[in-house]
Order: sequence, then structure tokens, then C-alpha cells
Amino acid sequence: MDLNERKLRILQAIISDFIRTGEPVGSRTLSKKFDMGVSPATIRNEMADLEEMGFLTHPHTSAGRIPSDKGYRLYVNSLMEKYELPAEAKQVIASRLNDNFMELDKTIERAANLLSEITNLTSFAITPKQDEDILKYINILPVDKNTVVLMIVSESGKVSNTALHIDFPYTEENITLLSKTLTYNYRGKTISQALTGNIIKDFENDMEAMSKLAENIMPNFVKTLENMLNVDLYMSGITNIFSTPEFNDIERARNFLEMMSKKDDLTKTLVNRQNGVIITIGDENSEEILPDCSLITATYHIDGKLVGKIGVIGPKRMRYDEITSIVEFMTENLTNTFKLTDGKEKE
Repeated sequence: MDLNERKLRILQAIISDFIRTGEPVGSRTLSKKFDMGVSPATIRNEMADLEEMGFLTHPHTSAGRIPSDKGYRLYVNSLMEKYELPAEAKQVIASRLNDNFMELDKTIERAANLLSEITNLTSFAITPKQDEDILKYINILPVDKNTVVLMIVSESGKVSNTALHIDFPYTEENITLLSKTLTYNYRGKTISQALTGNIIKDFENDMEAMSKLAENIMPNFVKTLENMLNVDLYMSGITNIFSTPEFNDIERARNFLEMMSKKDDLTKTLVNRQNGVIITIGDENSEEILPDCSLITATYHIDGKLVGKIGVIGPKRMRYDEITSIVEFMTENLTNTFKLTDGKEKE
């Protein structure tokens, strides 16, 4: 059966109308809303062919058709028109992301919140894998006589602050000296390079005045570096899914919440997705993602090396054209934001 131009036009019109209204689309609706140039009877025949070919399906309670996963896939790949974000929307996104730039993690969390707010969908963002992130400086800050804070800062803007208990008296001179020694030894190395050597053994020959302090702090330094290798997942707008008719069903809603609670599985799924703008629909998703959902992700870059992801998850009936453009624009802005910040720091 030939998927000719007329069938493609009808399929495009059905999907566009269904995305907008959420109602199954019949031949009379198509003939009234769209200039098909053919009779309703001809439209019905073409719709029947499209259903037989697997691009449409219909709820048993309605004579109208709705897109299948296969229909959505064809729409996204070939029929979806490019959506140009209005200049005002671009300005809002850019200003909100770049205003009062903070450390990497907080900026990524802000991006997830903004994406959810704009799309009214559940959004997420994951920080880049830090293997190749370069250490910038290490500082140890006194808090009280038994507590210090170990601060590790990387070139990407990743900041890790860890409160440590010290079980013997220390002097500010000692912690300052240890901070300078750590920075001297590890600045310019990637986190993975720093962990390759024997960090604790490196300090065995340090001056006696530092030995007990180093003995307390170095195991925590190693543990903190290992934790910095992990990616962080930020989510926002989980309850937005319930504003869509598809998830008024209690069982679907419960399954969605259960999926969102499995952050480790979701993080693994997102990390393993290909780079670039990726759209997966229904059963195309991994087992961790519900077959009733679509997932749109895009990648942002830091210093051309580290790659993180941002995107949305929602019902299959979503505004793919508009949401894809929003996600793309946000990733471009994130990449540019980190470029600008990196450039300012190196000047």
C-alpha cells in the first residue's frame, strides 16, 4: 500500500489536531478544519488505509482516529514543521538562565525548573560525568575546634563542600599549608587522574606537624573526589503530568509516580542516551520509561568536553515541535553560559 502525498497530508492533519485538542479525529472534522481538496468519503478511505498500515488507531468508544507510536514517529521524523520560538520567549529563557550565574549544580537545577515552568511538563537535567573535569583548587576552612570544611572546586564550576570532624587540635597555619599543598599537587589534573595515584601515600613524607591532620583529611579527600564523579539528577514539575487527560487514570498516575521515584534507574537511562536531540516515543523507551510516555532529551557542553543532558518526559500527545525547540534553545544557552563563564575566569 502506497504512503502517498495525500495520505501524508491527512496523517499530518490528524496528528496536529489530536495534539491540540486531545480528541479523536474523524473525517468530518478534517474536511471542515483542513482544506484537503477531497470528499469526506475519500478521507475516510485514506484513514482506513493509514490504520491498516499501522499509523493510526482508534479508541473503541469513538469513530475517530488517534496516532499510533508509529504515526508519531513518522510525524516527528518527516512531517513536523520547524517551530520558531518567539523572540520574547528566547529573551526570557536567556535572561533567566544567565541572571546571577551560580555554580554548575545550581545553574543546572535552575534550568530544570525553568524548563518545567515553560513546557508545563515534568523536566529533568543531569550534570555531566566528571571524569575529565579538571581540579582548580582545594581549600580547607576552619569552622570550630573540631570541624573543618573541605572545599574542592573544578574548572567546570562544580563545587563540593564537605564538613569533616577532626579528633585533635589543629592550627590555621597547618590547614592553610595543607590546602596549598593539595592545590599544588592536584591543580590541573582531572578527577580521574587524581584518583589514579595513591593520594594517601603521597602525603606520608609530609612534615610532622601536618601528619595527623593529613591522616584525618586525606581519606575524606579521596571519598569526595569519588563522589564528584557521580552525576546529579534534578527533576521539576512531576505533578504536571496530572494536568493531562491521559493521566487522569489512577493506575497510570501511580505508575508514573513510581517511575519518577526510581531516580537511579532514570539517571542511568538518561546517561546512556545518545547525544544530540533525541526523541523516543512510547515503546521505543527503555523498560524504566512508561510506554504511555515520550521522552525528549538534548545535550549541553561545558568547555567542549563535559556533556550533560536536559529534557522533558510527558504523554505521547505533546507539542513535539514547540517543546523540541525550547529544549534545543535551552541547551544552546547553557553551553554558551558556561563558555562565557569559563572565558571570564581564564582572562
